[in-house]
Amino acid sequence: QVQLVESGGGLVQAGGSLRLSCAASGRIFSSYAMGWFRQAPENEREFVAAITWTGGRIDYADSVKGRFTISRDNAKNTVYLQMNSLKPQDTAVYYCGVINSYRALLKSPGNYDSWGQGTQVTVSS
Repeated sequence: QVQLVESGGGLVQAGGSLRLSCAASGRIFSSYAMGWFRQAPENEREFVAAITWTGGRIDYADSVKGRFTISRDNAKNTVYLQMNSLKPQDTAVYYCGVINSYRALLKSPGNYDSWGQGTQVTVSS
């Protein structure tokens, strides 16, 4: 079982930046990939970015390409999401998830085995 704890959310003006962190503990050594998703009120959970622990696969949603960067620190079992040029439409609760074994599709929330509690990101216009 892998436990995930997100941090780094907050209130920022449009055009600003935030860095989210997702610290993993438990059987993280056997997991395959980590991903970031977001969910705004009355919306479904939406893929943002994902990365394998080897770094061999990285994927982004089209809406964040060029603005967000996902990275990992294997020594700290932590995955980061650097968010630049934030827009009001980026406002959501951001969740990190873990995939325990290989999955072809990193964008599908159904492929993730566990989730953190989420961190709120609010971008004001």
